[in-house]
Amino acid sequence: MEVWELVARESIRDCIARYNANGDSGRIDDMVEVFAPDGIMETGGGRHEGREAIHAFMSSVVARGRAPVPAESSSIVMTPTEEWIARGGVPFVRHFTATTQIDVLSETSARARSYYLFLTVHGLDHWGRYLDEFAPVDGRWLITHRREMTDAAFEGGWGARAGGEGENVRLTRPLPF
Repeated sequence: MEVWELVARESIRDCIARYNANGDSGRIDDMVEVFAPDGIMETGGGRHEGREAIHAFMSSVVARGRAPVPAESSSIVMTPTEEWIARGGVPFVRHFTATTQIDVLSETSARARSYYLFLTVHGLDHWGRYLDEFAPVDGRWLITHRREMTDAAFEGGWGARAGGEGENVRLTRPLPF
């Protein structure tokens, strides 16, 4: 393995981590900077080309993923997020990316496949895969094409509200294993 390939692999790992860390922190501007200017993001919800379109999509995902404001009622039943907030907790989301396999094809092209888990205040919310293509742009390896596939999401959770429609399998209770 040559040094340029080691640099490519570590740059790609860093790019994947920055995408998730910035998104989890609500830094959408920084999140989309890991895409090439003409990068493509595909999800079950559509295809978004270019940073501006990806930014608009990610912003809409954040808005759709927010817990709905409960209507005035006498019900004391709360969602896990509402209960968490009522007890003084601050809502959060966390992505965990694992089993990233990187194939460096040349000095100008690479692919990666990763599994991800998405956690919220109520625990595991949804999970899936990233299929990525990368290229160096101005000295940085950036995503030129990402296909995000949600494998499953718990009914009523953030992922079920936020996106990936069409590919998601909805689960209403935890798996037995």
